[in-house]
Formats: sequence, structure tokens, C-alpha cells
Amino acid sequence: MNEENVKIQMRKGILEYCILAILSRGDSYAPKIIAELKAAHMIVVEGTLYPILTRQKNAGLLTYRWEESPQKAYMLTEAGRAQLAALDEAWDEMVEQIRIIRHGK
Repeated sequence: MNEENVKIQMRKGILEYCILAILSRGDSYAPKIIAELKAAHMIVVEGTLYPILTRQKNAGLLTYRWEESPQKAYMLTEAGRAQLAALDEAWDEMVEQIRIIRHGK
């Protein structure tokens, strides 16, 4: 597997976490979420984002409301906030574990 494929796989694995983190700062629209992910070099196209948003909505992690535009404004639910807190903790743990593996104790 080449370096770019490795990066793509790693990004896919954390996109759901990133989306919850973006929405934790406030309600947002899909184009704005995509722009934030692109700005952070987490290259995402709409075709990647919408299935994740649908999966998170079906899991009760977020909801949406229709705006006049007409666009969906996505927002976290309480379950989404709890999931984000659990992911934050898991992320911090994993970063520490990787640091130990890479650098020793």
C-alpha cells in the first residue's frame, strides 16, 4: 500500500469523529462541513459526506432542520455530544499509545 492510500484509509477512519467535532461548535450545512474538512486537508467530496451524515442521523447522533434556502442545517443531539466525548477520550488514549510505541516510555 502506498503512502497516499495509507493516508486515505486513516482519514476515512476519523471522518465521523471530525464531523461530530465540527458540529459541536454549532449547527452547520453540508457545504460548510465539506469546506472545513478540505481546509484541514481531510479531502472530502459530497459523495463521501452525505452517507456519513445519514448514518450519524440514523444512529441518533445528529439531527437536522430545513432552512429557507432550502438546505438542511445539521446539529448534534445529546447522544452525539456523548459520542463525541467518548471519541475524544479514545483519541487521546490512542495518541498516547502511539507516542509510547514510537518513542518508548
